[in-house]
Amino acid sequence: MTKKEPEEKRKKRARKEAKVLPGALEAKRLSEPSSTTDDLKAQATPAPQPAPAPDEPPQATPPARLRQRGLTLLGAAAAVVLLGWGGYELLGMNSETTDDAYVAGNVVPITAREGGTVTAIRADNTQSVKAGDTLIELDSALADVQMDAAEAALARAVRQAHADVARLHASDGEVAEAEASLATARGDLSRRKAAATSGAVPAEDLAHASDQLRHAEAALALAQGHRSEALASVAGTDVTHNPAVLSAMAEMRRAAISQSHMRITAPVDGVVAQRNVQIGEQIAGGTPLMAVVPLRDVWVEANFRETQLADLRIGQPVTLKSDAWGSSVTFHGRVAGLSAGSGAAFALLPAQNASGNWIKVVQRLPVRIALDRRELDAHPLRIGLSVTVGVDTAGHEGSPVAAVPARVVAQQPPQAGPSALDQHIAAIIAAGGGAR
Repeated sequence: MTKKEPEEKRKKRARKEAKVLPGALEAKRLSEPSSTTDDLKAQATPAPQPAPAPDEPPQATPPARLRQRGLTLLGAAAAVVLLGWGGYELLGMNSETTDDAYVAGNVVPITAREGGTVTAIRADNTQSVKAGDTLIELDSALADVQMDAAEAALARAVRQAHADVARLHASDGEVAEAEASLATARGDLSRRKAAATSGAVPAEDLAHASDQLRHAEAALALAQGHRSEALASVAGTDVTHNPAVLSAMAEMRRAAISQSHMRITAPVDGVVAQRNVQIGEQIAGGTPLMAVVPLRDVWVEANFRETQLADLRIGQPVTLKSDAWGSSVTFHGRVAGLSAGSGAAFALLPAQNASGNWIKVVQRLPVRIALDRRELDAHPLRIGLSVTVGVDTAGHEGSPVAAVPARVVAQQPPQAGPSALDQHIAAIIAAGGGAR
């Protein structure tokens, strides 16, 4: 009985603790060994679980639900791709785009026409210039001396022309004098012949009269020859159009042209680039000194693949985006023309497809796109910049080959007007070769 009493007390105490704290009995059961049947039943009876805390993490999603969600997302992505592809095919049927496009333009070289020493440089790289602005000045001492010599030669030619006219008038007097002498000789000879029949004039006087007649005839022929010579130098012309005067005038103009070449001016409006001349440098004629780039006349060379050329026509509208100005600035233009050959055909070393193994490569054809000058004034483009081009090929009214007749692409204005020089020449002629 002494052994059973502590066991019964222990069971009662366990039942009381289970009523107060349901989890305490389970902890005690696990920690204390039991060998009775009641202990086994108590162990088999599950203890009530406490309620989950509010911040306890949610239960994991079953694998089947994850699989279903993944298939749904995959189907949605495929639908988006198909819709995008279909929209591109529908909207892109009337357009051709390429990012193989670059800004091109004229690079006008500035070269020396005459040799000389550089005395001044009036423009440098990145500076804007106008047509007619002075870029470089050369030493004009030698050209000034040549101009003075040409003026002296012109004055000498004018004086010689006036002398020729005076000589012609003098020859007219000589001819008149010779004709009078000849008439006198003939009258004297005829009188002497009449007197010689009656024996009043000796034969010696008759012979002397005959010699005088021949001498007068020879003098008349000589005077007429001089007159013909003087007339040949001035016939059909005046002093201004005298050949010698014209030649002297041409030499003077040549000297004036050489003198004007001592001041090298800009042929077009643009920005100076590639300056490679220095003060004091001795240059020869034809030496490249710098370049002027007219940025208002740039265009775009878009290199389209040969598979994109079927719908391209002259005059189709074009939209362009430049890397320099970003996507916020859109340029507009029109297709100006298509090149006569691909870039490979005009390369320095064209491909030799008839020799060796051959691999077909899709060729690209340069397409020239004219830009709007007003947009270029607002957002200038430099030569060589990259652009993205999109051509609207919906309209097919234009021609695939330019049919516009040739026009003057660029023209350099004359460096000096002829009026000042012509007035100076006229003044020398009017002065008769006198003081200039």
